[in-house]
Amino acid sequence: MKYNRCGRSGLLLPEISLGLWHNFGSVDNFENAESIAIEAFDKGITHFDLANNYGPVPGSAEENFGKILWHNFQGNLRDEIVISTKAGYTMWKGPYGDWGSRKYLLSSLDQSLKRMNVDYVDIFYSHRPDPETPIEETMMALDHAVRSGKALYVGISNYSAEQTRVAVDVLKQLGTPCLIHQAKYSMLERWVENGLLDVLEEKGVGCIAFSPLAQGLLTDKYLKGIPENSRAHNPNGHLREDEVTQERIQKLIQLNEIAQNRNQSLAQMALAWLQKDKRITSVLIGASSVKQLCNNIDCLQNTEFSHDELNAIEKILA
Repeated sequence: MKYNRCGRSGLLLPEISLGLWHNFGSVDNFENAESIAIEAFDKGITHFDLANNYGPVPGSAEENFGKILWHNFQGNLRDEIVISTKAGYTMWKGPYGDWGSRKYLLSSLDQSLKRMNVDYVDIFYSHRPDPETPIEETMMALDHAVRSGKALYVGISNYSAEQTRVAVDVLKQLGTPCLIHQAKYSMLERWVENGLLDVLEEKGVGCIAFSPLAQGLLTDKYLKGIPENSRAHNPNGHLREDEVTQERIQKLIQLNEIAQNRNQSLAQMALAWLQKDKRITSVLIGASSVKQLCNNIDCLQNTEFSHDELNAIEKILA
């Protein structure tokens, strides 16, 4: 595992980080989740990414991760891992459990620390911009999280290029630099290339890509349609059946041919493809099993692409 500097900060993050969006909730098998987290750390993954509403039920991923920490990462091991969490999507009923107010963000952070039974998180994110709350208020809440000792760094997620520029400038004025932007980025979702990555490079902010496999589309699961055990069939999943179109399946088949010629699975190639851009600090993967985790980490064995390969991939995706 290689570790990349996050923007112009002193923090190094692994090329691959583990996200707990799925498979760590109260509806999932705890022993399996624990095994995945332990194996990830043993493979060099030091960064574990959460949010207040991860589950289901909301909050249960943090609770389970807190148990995993207690069982396996006591003492100095806490100093060898990076924990991130977020607030910004709906977490509890009423006017104070959503979006980007100071009230919500700081209350949510306190709740997250209690659920995980930790004194601080390494990175605290504003999970999405709030169209009704001044961006200055949201950034002041992030600044306060650091000054209070409850977070070491702060970041933003799902902000546009222009919103990012404003947020980064406000944080700089407050004296708490923006460490990182977590953005949805994959072969099938490339909005970050239209300005955001340029802003992050200019401002010295890191970038971590989430949903790098497009909720499982960029795997061999869908090459023959929608299987019964897939996320598209899962009521708790975020991939809809109508997103698995015949046109997309044909693209996946062609991409898979390139991957096979590289001695990789489609998923491994999709993860490696993201790492060709040096502005990407880390790629955030999920895993439903230790086997899947290890298969995805093996993408690091081949992260170089020839010009012909890149051109062929662009032609398929066009």
